[in-house]
Amino acid sequence: MSTPEEQPSHEEVLARARAARAEMAAALDEDQEPEPDEPVGWQPIWKRPRTPKSKAAKKRELHKQRRRIQDAAKRRLAAGNSRRPRSRQSRIGNAAARRDARALSRVRHSNAWLW
Repeated sequence: MSTPEEQPSHEEVLARARAARAEMAAALDEDQEPEPDEPVGWQPIWKRPRTPKSKAAKKRELHKQRRRIQDAAKRRLAAGNSRRPRSRQSRIGNAAARRDARALSRVRHSNAWLW
């Protein structure tokens, strides 16, 4: 087993940590909120101060949002209808035609024509 390289003593490490303590505390203690007159750089949208909107701007935004949602609903409905296979009953129009089709399928699935 190899011997560990020369490591600093515990007292030396402790002295270095105590010396850096003030610097670390200053870095952690920096106030998070900028001063009001101090220019701020880029901030994520959730940290930016809110700018009040006028009633007309709010209404316009809501109107655009409503149109967008309605258009999406129409597209969704059209997509669902185009992909959905139509049932057999809706393909065959009226009851008489449905009865005929049922009778024909019974004949087709039986061995009646062999007699």
